[in-house]
Formats: sequence, C-alpha cells, structure tokens
Amino acid sequence: MHIKKVQVVPTWSFRDESGNQLDPQLFKLLRALESHRKLTAAAREADISYRHGWNLLNKWAAFFGTPLVELQKGKGAWLTPLGEKLLWAEKRVIARLEPQLDNLASELNMEISRTLEGVRPQLRLHASHGYAVALLPRFADQLELDLQYVSAEDALAALNRGSCDVAGFHVPMEMISDKLAQTYSNYLKPRGHKIIRFISRRQGLIVKPENPLNIDSVVDLASHEVRFINRQKDSGTRALLDELLVRQGISAAAIDGYLSEEFTHSAVAAYVASGMADVGFGVEAAAEQFGLGFVPVTTEYYLMVCHQRALEQEATQRLIQLIRGDAFQQAVAELPGYRPDHCGEVISVEEMFDWYQKGSA
Repeated sequence: MHIKKVQVVPTWSFRDESGNQLDPQLFKLLRALESHRKLTAAAREADISYRHGWNLLNKWAAFFGTPLVELQKGKGAWLTPLGEKLLWAEKRVIARLEPQLDNLASELNMEISRTLEGVRPQLRLHASHGYAVALLPRFADQLELDLQYVSAEDALAALNRGSCDVAGFHVPMEMISDKLAQTYSNYLKPRGHKIIRFISRRQGLIVKPENPLNIDSVVDLASHEVRFINRQKDSGTRALLDELLVRQGISAAAIDGYLSEEFTHSAVAAYVASGMADVGFGVEAAAEQFGLGFVPVTTEYYLMVCHQRALEQEATQRLIQLIRGDAFQQAVAELPGYRPDHCGEVISVEEMFDWYQKGSA
C-alpha cells in the first residue's frame, strides 16, 4: 500500500491595518529572481505568467510603500535592500524551524500509518539534526520512520528510557575529551547496546564568501572585529566548539557573539549570509547551501546506537539495509563534507571507545 506523506512548511501572511492580505507566492518569485536576475525566467520557475509576476511585484511594492525589485530594460532585475531582507528573513525562518516542522510531520505520518492496514515496520529514531540523517525519510520506502530531532544527549536519554528504538549522536574523530567521554559513558552500556556506524562529516568555520576577514582558525574568533553566531548550549556542535576553545586556551567571554544562538547548522549559515555575523561554526554542507566560504577545522563521526536485542527486529534490520544501500550512500557522498564511512557497520560500544583511547579512528 502506498501511503501519502504529510509535509509541514511555514507560510508567511502579511496584512495591513485595513485587513488587506497579499499572496505569499511572492517569496517563490523573489527566490527565482535572486537566481536568474530576469523576470521572465523567474516567473517561469515560479510557475506563473510574466504578467502575474509583474502585478505581484507592483502590489507588494504598494503594500510596503517601496519596491522590492529593480527592473531595467535590457539589464535584468535585482532585489532592492527590502527585497533582500524579506528573502533572507524567510530563509532564516525555514532554517530555524525545519527540525520542529519535520518532527511534527513525522508524528502526523506515524498517526496516519497506524490507521491503515498493511503498514510497514515502524522505527522510532531520535537523533541530532544533520543533513545526512535528514535524507533518511526519502529512502525509507520499506520502513515507517518516526524521526524526531533532539540533542544528542536527549536522544541517548530517550533510548535508555524506551522512548525510541535508535538514537543518533556524533563524536569527534580526534581524541575525545574526558567530559564528553563521561557524558556518553553515562548512557552507552557495553553489555546492552550496539553501535551502528553512519557517516563522517567536516565541521569548521562558516565565513562570508572569499573570507574577507581572513578567518583561519578558532583562535580568530577572539578578534575584536569578528562577530560570531553560536549553536545552542545543548547541541553536540556547541560541545565540540567548546572543546576546541579549551584546547586553544581561548575564553568564551573573549568572543563577540558567543552567547548568540541558532538551533541548526543551516540557521547558523543563514545568519552569516544575512550579514548579521561574520562567522559561525557548523558543517560544510550548510556553508555550501548558502553560498558561503568554509574553513575546515575537524571531522567527526555521526553514529547510531540501539539495544542489542533491537538488532534482530525487522525495523532495525531495514534501517541498516537502507543505509548500506548504494542509493543512500551516493546521496550522502554528494553532500559537501560528508562521507558514508563504514555506513551500516555494527560494532560494540567497547570498540567505539577503543578508537579514542588509541587517539585515532
């Protein structure tokens, strides 16, 4: 049985004091204009007529009292400062809300599937948000996947209290810190758990195109002229950055913007791209998504963990088959900075900690 999937996407609504409401389709047109710089091509991509696109721009210009796009015959079209601000506001909202909207969509899809006959095996995956794990629903045609994005520590806690079947978390390839090792030791039980290797990904500094401030390492974050945007306190990426700062002897108080937080890699990149910060810390794929520069700093493993008994369950077996498949691994390899290293290999908790005791992968 083919089950229809629900997607949840944010929609903007603009009203003036008289209650007049305008068509949110403008954002699709603005995105196309940013790419093509011609109204004809932008209207075609937005699946509207040239006349409708022209009328749409005029109506919104009247609504705001200023044009959103400059059009010159023979020279094309480009966004005005207000047009750029609106488009970047939309990108930031989507980047910030994406995990929560995906969580809601996953819950709705699971409820729908439970009411239908002949549903596929169901698996609850709580995981730290990332570009590779976000690919899983696209390939889960033999599995009903309830994917919930939470922090790495919350995912591990959920596994131990039985709220999920598999948890996703990430650890640096280099020597793990005593603090992080202790945190994971509290949740990972050698006799009860098994590790499913997933992917590796590069983490680093997300900078403006061509890196105008010549930011080369985390040491440069303490420069007075650099504005930083951080990840939220309970994220694995924040923990990784804090460990790197400790190793370099850098005080968080010396970093302008250390206390400013975003909740996803893409939200950090959108913040930098909008000009509100000069640099953020996150994955290379986020920098690529927003046309930004990237300075590699370290590489980390993204791993999954489940109870040993869960390995025999059909849903877990189908998940492992999925991530071992050529189609999924090719999709991961196409993500900038991502590699499907030993993807789907099952190892023990002891073997995972052995990597770090030896100081290498």
